[in-house]
Amino acid sequence: MSREQETTARSARLDRMFREKARSEIAAAEQVGEGAPSVLTHGDELAQVLLVKGEPGPADLDRGYALAGPDGEAADKALDALGLPAERFALCTRIPGVGADERATRIRMLVEAVDPRFVLALDPLAAADLAEAVGIDPLAPGVPRTWRGRTVVSVEGLEASLADEDLKRRVWGQLKALSVAADPS
Repeated sequence: MSREQETTARSARLDRMFREKARSEIAAAEQVGEGAPSVLTHGDELAQVLLVKGEPGPADLDRGYALAGPDGEAADKALDALGLPAERFALCTRIPGVGADERATRIRMLVEAVDPRFVLALDPLAAADLAEAVGIDPLAPGVPRTWRGRTVVSVEGLEASLADEDLKRRVWGQLKALSVAADPS
């Protein structure tokens, strides 16, 4: 086996190992609360971008996973336009059967399991839940914060902006804070 093949094989083994660990930690977080959640997390378990939504919408509830509807499509389009990594993971913070303390524990466990570079709170509830869970001051929309090496940004309401052009423009401006934070120059 050549050195290049050894390196490739080692990288593949490490990737499998890290993914298995993350999946296990995500599964543990999904068990926080009373029974299995009605809206599961969704996406690449080693994502660079973590999308945090407050209340699940109708599509999330129907399909059983976070960002299953038009807001998920809009988030992907916006993040693609900003040149952010395609590896993404989504969660809803307000799921039935999970109280405030359990919610904070679940969010913390998921953030640590995925270990993203960017965390985006998609609405005020998500921003408040995320800030409480990780013990930081409240998030102001469009103002990037750093927490444990991660860039954290909130927006006024991605799903609500789909039906409100003025809000859509404000949310787009707030999302741009992620691209500024992602640009190393």
